[in-house]
Amino acid sequence: MTITAKVTAALCLLIALSSCANTIKGVGRDAANTVNATQNAGNRVANAASR
Repeated sequence: MTITAKVTAALCLLIALSSCANTIKGVGRDAANTVNATQNAGNRVANAASR
């Protein structure tokens, strides 16, 4: 394997890994938003039931 091929392979790997990191961050944010929405809905139901 030539040096150019090794450098190219390393750059491709880094790009792929950085893409995965962004996706994982997005999934984490989506999960957090889901939890917040569920808690807010529960609070609204509880407030409506206590009136």
